[in-house]
Amino acid sequence: MIRLPEHTVNLPEPFESFLLPEGTKKITIEPDERTPNSVTCIIEKETHTIGNLLRMKLLEDPNVLFAGYKVPHPLEHKVVLRVQTQNSDPTTAIKQSLDSLIKDCDLLEKQFKEKTKHDL
Repeated sequence: MIRLPEHTVNLPEPFESFLLPEGTKKITIEPDERTPNSVTCIIEKETHTIGNLLRMKLLEDPNVLFAGYKVPHPLEHKVVLRVQTQNSDPTTAIKQSLDSLIKDCDLLEKQFKEKTKHDL
């Protein structure tokens, strides 16, 4: 019989960090009633990687007054993003930032393939 070390007993299963449970939304956006033109966006099964990329892309938008994120706990695989805009819809700013990130990734992939096509 194999015994796991005691410090791993409460360790979540590895798949819990990326598999979305049935019935769970990937992204939930809730208006923030305390601040005008502000929302809280919860992105399930994500980490600091997408949180920081999205925050930095949002801050490039001149209409965005504030963009910040947190990961509530290291064992909770979700990102909580807060966005406040001047006179525009913060949800639109989030969507535009996500679209821009996708374009950036596509460009990076294309450039990588061009530079390495002779090496592979």
